[in-house]
Amino acid sequence: MGFPMNIPRNIPVESDTIIGVIDSGIWPESDSFNDQGLSPPPLRWKGACEGGENFTCNNKLIGARYYNFFRPNKNTSRDDIGHGSHTASTAAGRPVDANFYGIAGGIARGGVPSAKIAVYKACHGTNCDGVDLLHAFDDAIADGVDLISISVGGKYPNLESDPIAIGGFHASARGILVVQAAGNDGGKATIGSVAPWIFSVAASSTDRAIMTKVTLGDGKTYIGKSVNSFNLHGTSLPIIYGDETRCHKDAARSCAKGCLEPSVVKDKIVMCNNYDGIDEVSTVGGLGVIAYASSSDVSYVVPIAASSLNGDDFNSIQSYYSSTRSPIAGILASEAINNTDAPHIASFSSRGPNPFIPDILKPDITAPGIEILAAYSPSVSPTNDKRSVPYSILSGTSMSCPHVTGAAAYVKSFHLDWSSSAIKSALMTTASRMDASKDQLAEFSYGAGHVDPRKAIDPGLVYETSTEDYINLLCNSGYNTAKLRQLFTVNSSCNGVNAPKDMNYPSMTVRVSGTSFSENFTRKVTNVGVQNSRYEVKTSTSSDYRIVVNPTILTFRALGETQSFEVSISGKINGYLVSAYIEWTDGVHTVRSPVVVYSNNSINEPIFSWAHSIGSNKIFYLFLAFLVNYI
Repeated sequence: MGFPMNIPRNIPVESDTIIGVIDSGIWPESDSFNDQGLSPPPLRWKGACEGGENFTCNNKLIGARYYNFFRPNKNTSRDDIGHGSHTASTAAGRPVDANFYGIAGGIARGGVPSAKIAVYKACHGTNCDGVDLLHAFDDAIADGVDLISISVGGKYPNLESDPIAIGGFHASARGILVVQAAGNDGGKATIGSVAPWIFSVAASSTDRAIMTKVTLGDGKTYIGKSVNSFNLHGTSLPIIYGDETRCHKDAARSCAKGCLEPSVVKDKIVMCNNYDGIDEVSTVGGLGVIAYASSSDVSYVVPIAASSLNGDDFNSIQSYYSSTRSPIAGILASEAINNTDAPHIASFSSRGPNPFIPDILKPDITAPGIEILAAYSPSVSPTNDKRSVPYSILSGTSMSCPHVTGAAAYVKSFHLDWSSSAIKSALMTTASRMDASKDQLAEFSYGAGHVDPRKAIDPGLVYETSTEDYINLLCNSGYNTAKLRQLFTVNSSCNGVNAPKDMNYPSMTVRVSGTSFSENFTRKVTNVGVQNSRYEVKTSTSSDYRIVVNPTILTFRALGETQSFEVSISGKINGYLVSAYIEWTDGVHTVRSPVVVYSNNSINEPIFSWAHSIGSNKIFYLFLAFLVNYI
């Protein structure tokens, strides 16, 4: 992100900024939430510390509430799965020298270390009930938070069934920016955060990757993925497969439950054709695992010495196993290496297009979400073993979401008078452009690009989107006046609305019926840079399309002045989508907006088949699922 501690900060304002975190609670004693040197909560704070027994707030963690409509015995804000502590510390944790058993050591901190945190525990285990989520939104709004970070999501048939979309609308209408994780389903049209008034965040890699080496008896070494803290001290152990006398061959080689004989796997390394077999080997007493991974871009914490390898490397080890009388292997402790391919979108990160509002691009942006070290709950093991850690390494859009929350709070600390949509626009239009050649779904994977907080504090121009704009979009999406008033408690009526593609959003997207197209977008931008300024437009070019912007020059005489323009794009879709952009520049600022055109035909073609063999029993750490129960 290029966001070091020594960048310019507006500490007095940052210290009064309040981030509401709706999640699984928090571990208040974590060093990440110490309040040394921090000022008391601002006078406008109306919240309370109601975290339950033996739960104390301070000048960092200024508020805590819990919700238990369907779980009356769950009466604490204390984090019992580690997820909420991790996300809260990523957004606003204090600087702490941390590591995971010596792995990925360094300073762990949030984007705005001086900001206040208020926690709303609406999730218990892996369940976040809709009624509790809505209650949490209501309290966060009434308490006076400035932003809401929610690394929670689910799949719904429509917006009216989505408690986060409804709660987020109420927050947005009151000037509170809501930042949400995009989801971890890893395929096309799987995005879980779809509402335009919510800031939806995909997950990408960082320049630090964690890898685990496997050494074979023939002297060859393979590099796999895992967060392995177990040291076999250079010992090579016999390799075996699951017992085919107990199970069918496929189940045995996948290390399925019940297919491993404890006396056989004891003191051995077991090969597993399925990543989830790692847990079973650990349970029955094996010492190590070499596992197959359908995707090899993420390292997860493992309960024993283990490494997951991609198809080619795993097949090579299989060949060694089959051709060797007494095959042996060693698994080394994990180490961090430089990742020169970063940022790259995570295989698990949910992609667009938007299933409910096809002409609104989702996700909006991407941020680091792979192998993130942050605070954890020592009351729960990072895997299914007996370890207890204050900091752990997790991956998911749950981890990228609070990175953007911290970035948004940072921007807000310099611009208290900016609307939530202006902050969102600033982060989107200054995001680093990703390489579409590395991802066939391009903007449907990463939105406007990779977040760059330092550029966002001075974006030059912003796209302002009002509550009335959102209401007009809903009206155009099939919601009538009665439904709007029922769900969103607004007094507005549906009268004469614009097409969704023409809502004043920082990105431009349209779904067309065929491969040939000719479409127009209208937008307006507000000057927040220099009083007297002149912006010229630049567009991407391709033999597949032609972009025309009218006018090509925008002249501003004052801050706050607004100018309108129209974008026309025509051409033919070759592939899955047209990935284009326009840029307004005055020589200092560059204001970039993606332009995306796609068709039903192209987007319905198969493209991804990410198997969820990796972490299917760990996915709750990444993106909490919840039950739809709300009133």
